[in-house]
Amino acid sequence: MAAAALVTENFKFVSLFFKSKDVMIFNGLIALGTVASQTVYNVFAFGCPCSSGRNYLYGLAAIGVPALAFFFIGIMLNKSTWDLVSECRLRKCWKLSGAAAFALVGTIIGRAVVAPLTWVVISLLQGQAYTCALSEFVDPSTLEGFPSGQGLEVMAKFPCQGSVPMELQGFWAEIERQLKYESQLIGWLLVAGMSLMVFLMLCMKRCYSPLGYQQEDYWSQYRSNEKTLFQRTATVHARLLAAENVKSFFGFVALEKEEKEQLAEHQSASPICSTNWNRVTGVYLYREKNGLPLYSRLNKWATYSLENNVEAMEKEMDTLS
Repeated sequence: MAAAALVTENFKFVSLFFKSKDVMIFNGLIALGTVASQTVYNVFAFGCPCSSGRNYLYGLAAIGVPALAFFFIGIMLNKSTWDLVSECRLRKCWKLSGAAAFALVGTIIGRAVVAPLTWVVISLLQGQAYTCALSEFVDPSTLEGFPSGQGLEVMAKFPCQGSVPMELQGFWAEIERQLKYESQLIGWLLVAGMSLMVFLMLCMKRCYSPLGYQQEDYWSQYRSNEKTLFQRTATVHARLLAAENVKSFFGFVALEKEEKEQLAEHQSASPICSTNWNRVTGVYLYREKNGLPLYSRLNKWATYSLENNVEAMEKEMDTLS
């Protein structure tokens, strides 16, 4: 029993960890996943063609194409992307100021570049792709004792040690060391540049934020809880509405025990009009009403709904900042 309880608690901890909405943890998980993908790729898929003209293209593709794919996947999986699309579709983005648009697009891109940059950095630190891409461009005159008259075809064969002529194989270690030095140097410079940029961006965010640290943390918790509760409630609402419609067609509906309890508790689920869906959909920037914070579009909608002031609601729901 004690072992079972321990396993249960550990599972709950892991579950909470992976469900965390904390940006740093989320970005860390993305980076770890990217490192794992890079390692698997290098072990099972990477194979330098060792041919002049092809090495360079293959090396660049090995670094750039996965990074580009990760970038677009990051854009697509970011909810803010679709908030911006909805904002432009519903309200033509005419209320979105230049500063607000810059901040929003910066947030989307900032989250999306975590995986691509991680892929590029790990590729450079491992050095395989860089060595493949630039081996043919190594200047033979920089290698002591290297025979003269060797062309690009010969230099391109060095990443595939078995393809190198026997009399030149002794130079492979020096060529590899030189190219890995360059690759890793670029990788570490990229890490330093990224770290400095992240630090400056965090400083700017804190300096220009209208909220204090504690309230900003509270706002983050509010958004996380609102999203969780909204999705959970939307799931139940959709199930109840579907059950009512199925029952009206067949005359009965086959429900699980939990669903029957939900139906008995809530009785019915009324459809929500598109106007209200549109009011709680789209870009949101921090607002206050009479000194009280409005933490989301849903919070703003609920506040004005209580006042039953449709005209004020319509005007305020279109306001972003």
